[in-house]
Amino acid sequence: MSLLDRDGVRVTVQKAVATVTLANPDKRNAQTPALWRALAETGRLLPGDVRVVVLRAEGVSFSAGLDRRAFTPEGIDGELNFIELARANDEDLDAAIATYQEAFTWWRRNDLVTVAAVQGHAVGAGFQLALACDLRVCAEDAQFAMRETALGLVPDLTGTQPLVSLVGYARALEICATGRFVHAAEAERVGLANIVVPTAELDAATDDLVAALVAAPRNALIETKALLRAAPDRTYDAQRAAERAAQARRLRDLAGFSE
Repeated sequence: MSLLDRDGVRVTVQKAVATVTLANPDKRNAQTPALWRALAETGRLLPGDVRVVVLRAEGVSFSAGLDRRAFTPEGIDGELNFIELARANDEDLDAAIATYQEAFTWWRRNDLVTVAAVQGHAVGAGFQLALACDLRVCAEDAQFAMRETALGLVPDLTGTQPLVSLVGYARALEICATGRFVHAAEAERVGLANIVVPTAELDAATDDLVAALVAAPRNALIETKALLRAAPDRTYDAQRAAERAAQARRLRDLAGFSE
């Protein structure tokens, strides 16, 4: 089933799996506000029986980051360029950035497991989109870089929290401050990549992971993801209590005693 196809985003659904494809390979899947609106709408349109969302990209690069036309006076047709945006008052500027962030937030919903299949460059906004997903399967040619700081900006598309969670504060600061490329082997070593495979095997490895995720009982996976996501913000005893409550719900559900 085709769910959406516009602005460089194509979405299809097959049973419990939705596939979101960045579909502008000629521009290395550079991102625009229109693309972000399409991604945000995707999260709202997903059928309730979707359990796993796969994020793929056409061409040699996952996403080369923000379309640089946004920084020019001419801008992107039909869009407010960032020079004009900078002139907005604080409230309007905050609201605009919050709207852009909506494209990156729904991927961590507890009722979904999201998987990014990354090949080639994932730079800036592309890196942050890969970070928005729960899991990352990478081709051997994958390269991540956070270039915002080098441009006088900050990573503002929800990427800072997952980056620190995955690699720790010191390494996250070094990656962002230098803007250097993190290649696939290092990404796997430091926890950015769950799996690294030869480029020709990227699709197959992603499909294998998706099959394993779909095989797990849905409600148990939802409860487990919720526990793991909340764990860093809880004390040890609070996490123990959350585990007990979640397990009680699962036991009652399995025994047929749930309300």
